[in-house]
Amino acid sequence: MDAASSFFQYWYFHVPNYVLALVMYACLGRFVLGLFVPPTWDNYIWRGFVWTSDLAVRPVRAITPGAVPLQVVILFAILWTLAFRIFLFFEMARWGLAPRIAG
Repeated sequence: MDAASSFFQYWYFHVPNYVLALVMYACLGRFVLGLFVPPTWDNYIWRGFVWTSDLAVRPVRAITPGAVPLQVVILFAILWTLAFRIFLFFEMARWGLAPRIAG
């Protein structure tokens, strides 16, 4: 089975996993880049990180006390997104819906 047919056969696993990975790595990029640039920086890469990572940062910000700094909220957004990816994998594997490693 090649990669393309595996993707289309398990699209219901790969698409949500890809979106969650995109958001998680955008949060990581936002966190690292945020150590060096001001939050109002007008660079397109920064704006892309902020726009993409807001999908996870906003819900985490809503359930986190307001006294917590934004950089810590971003770290928790990374953690929650990773936890959700792991949960998604194990639930899909439990129901036999996750792709298997051929060997």
